[in-house]
Amino acid sequence: MSKEKAPRYVDAHVHIWSSDIKRYGLGKGFKSDDMKPIAYLADDILHDARPSGVDRVVLVQMNVYGFDNSYMLDAIKLRPDIFRGIAVVDGTSEACDVVMCRLSELGVRGFRLYPEEVTPSNLDEPGFRRMFHCGAEKRLAICLLMNPDSLGAVDRQCQEFPHTPVVIDHLARIGFGGSIRESDIKALCALAKHPQVRVKLSGFYALGLAEPPYLDLAPLIKRVYEAFGPKRLMWGSDCPFQVTHATYEDAISLIRDRLDFISNEHKEWILGTTADELFFN
Repeated sequence: MSKEKAPRYVDAHVHIWSSDIKRYGLGKGFKSDDMKPIAYLADDILHDARPSGVDRVVLVQMNVYGFDNSYMLDAIKLRPDIFRGIAVVDGTSEACDVVMCRLSELGVRGFRLYPEEVTPSNLDEPGFRRMFHCGAEKRLAICLLMNPDSLGAVDRQCQEFPHTPVVIDHLARIGFGGSIRESDIKALCALAKHPQVRVKLSGFYALGLAEPPYLDLAPLIKRVYEAFGPKRLMWGSDCPFQVTHATYEDAISLIRDRLDFISNEHKEWILGTTADELFFN
């Protein structure tokens, strides 16, 4: 009898950068002191991830590079079977949708917005509206690093652009600073009525008590799991920040080993299939 093949996982949220700032220049206002650690390379995430059964990784453009996605694109080009990307583009540009289409041909499957951009006034700007429209047309995810107080703005945007894939990073940072508020959980779960909204279970090292084994986050994750279901949840380590605070295994084991309210089949979706279908297919 042949052995059952062990599931292989996808890490849906990793940042990489190089110490070679001559080749990969920093964005306006950034300096080498802002890079902590000084570098986290494509080989570093594979070294950290593979022992935990992770063989595919979604790279998220690091903010120190501004709108220059070169280092991430070079990593994807070298290992297109392993990496996909979430890029950053200038949402105020009249040509942001053109740039999105060009990057999508280079292994980019999503585009990140930062908290200061995820507000009602900014999302109503023409450039950001073009981004959401392009996301719907080309099946490119709009990935939101945001705070809970912007969940209402996202709800309105999803009503206007119901076909745009939207990914909420790090559980909308509920619990950042220690306090997990019921009103925030309800607002996040309310987004489940939009079929194209997905949530990343990630950034555990910075949420709630922020200490392994992160079991204080279990009630929050259970609520989100019940609202969205496994096919709209994806796990991410948020390396290298995860491994500077704890270990890679601490992050993945919360979902893989410690949450008994999630079936093994559903864990495979959260740890791999959801991200694989959105970013690799």
